[in-house]
Amino acid sequence: MNEGWPAVAPIIELRRIAKVYPTGEEDTVALRDVDLTVRKGEFVAIMGPSGSGKSSLMHILGLLDRPSGGRYFLNGEDVSGLTRNQQAAIRNRQIGFVFQQFNLLPRTTVLDNVLLPTLYGRVPDGLLRAVRVIDEVGLRDRTNHRSNQLSGGQIQRVAIARALIMEPSMILADEPTGNLDTEKSGEIMELFQQINAKGATVVLITHEEDIARYARRIIRLKDGRIVSDEDWQLPFERSRYDETGDAVPPVH
Repeated sequence: MNEGWPAVAPIIELRRIAKVYPTGEEDTVALRDVDLTVRKGEFVAIMGPSGSGKSSLMHILGLLDRPSGGRYFLNGEDVSGLTRNQQAAIRNRQIGFVFQQFNLLPRTTVLDNVLLPTLYGRVPDGLLRAVRVIDEVGLRDRTNHRSNQLSGGQIQRVAIARALIMEPSMILADEPTGNLDTEKSGEIMELFQQINAKGATVVLITHEEDIARYARRIIRLKDGRIVSDEDWQLPFERSRYDETGDAVPPVH
């Protein structure tokens, strides 16, 4: 991190993370001793060409895969050596996913799609949460529409609402605008900025420079290594953080 950032608690700490895929006679090295810290409340874009390791890094950050070496701390907990069931439980509580392919049930209503993550845990106020996040993404009047009745931009908003319902520590967005036109892509990225402005940590995987520029920090990968780490916008105001170091919503 650059010195311009306030001392905010990290949500992600990667220490010498490596990922190697056995591929016959010669292994494929996807990540090489990656060190990375992302602090609570940041909006980070991770960029890189095909084969740079960004997909492998995304899978590790999302607890969808394990590193071959190194340690991954999520909210201070070493999660790299946990069992698959333990990782799944943490993933459901702490990480909200938004994917390029949306991954919605096509003949199911917006409300039911958003409620899906609550089926894996006890969420007594799930319905209230669903109504709230659907409103936050601007789809109140589409609550009872089936997802196959929506436009691409609306479908991605449903996916974002679904990612928010468990009130996760981090939103991990993998090429979230890849299936959208320029106008809808801008609207979705502005929505991520609004979510981040309320204190949520957002980690974006993208290969598009104009999309990455919506983030406050851009990390570039090449050949499995971080080759640059740029805070290209001004740091968050210190007033964005309370005395515990957690991000708080701005006062309007």
